[in-house]
Amino acid sequence: MWTLALLVGVAAWDVLGQDLTLAHAFGDSTGFPWRDQWFFVHVLHEGARRLGWVLVLLLALSVWWPRGVLRRIDASERLQMALSALLALAVVSIAKNLSATSCPWDLSEFGGVARYASHWAWGVLDGGGGRCFPAGHASAGFAFVGGYFALRRKQPTAARWWLSGSLLAGLILGLAQQVRGAHFMSHTLWTGWLCWTTGWLCDLAMSSLRPRLQFSHSLPAEESSHAAS
Repeated sequence: MWTLALLVGVAAWDVLGQDLTLAHAFGDSTGFPWRDQWFFVHVLHEGARRLGWVLVLLLALSVWWPRGVLRRIDASERLQMALSALLALAVVSIAKNLSATSCPWDLSEFGGVARYASHWAWGVLDGGGGRCFPAGHASAGFAFVGGYFALRRKQPTAARWWLSGSLLAGLILGLAQQVRGAHFMSHTLWTGWLCWTTGWLCDLAMSSLRPRLQFSHSLPAEESSHAAS
């Protein structure tokens, strides 16, 4: 239900056509004044991207060497956290590379050469470089929402904090790119929904596989006990 509700909300933003209105709040015919601002470029863009990959690496290592709250969940759940983050990043990256939608700073009304075309206008070239939908940078925060599903059964409080932190990070990174003219708000919202849905589907898959993994893990011990008897 949450997934459907979020989908309706994101689709409503598209229907209302608020992307250009919000973009004009930060840019004009001369471009986006904050495009090359040091903090947005080096901290919220380059720094956040590197930190995101460090967190993915730490999640992968935690499958074998957990720390903190991750010690309170089993290895399959820790594996789910790492896989859901990697899959979410992959989904957003693939969609982005297939997209013909250009960034706001590429549009003629903001000093570029492209014309505005909805990201729903599949196959329509807008005259720009494309590959700007959905928001790849926001996925450095949103990709971790899948950890909520892995934590919620045994650590519900930690799960809510994890979800809140991931959503907040994704929104901050998406807004930073909005201010710079690198993305429309719809790009960020769709990235959030894609990452949430990927995390949910990964949870469904792992929930069905987990009993089999536990059975296969316990099988050698059972066989050895039969042999001893």
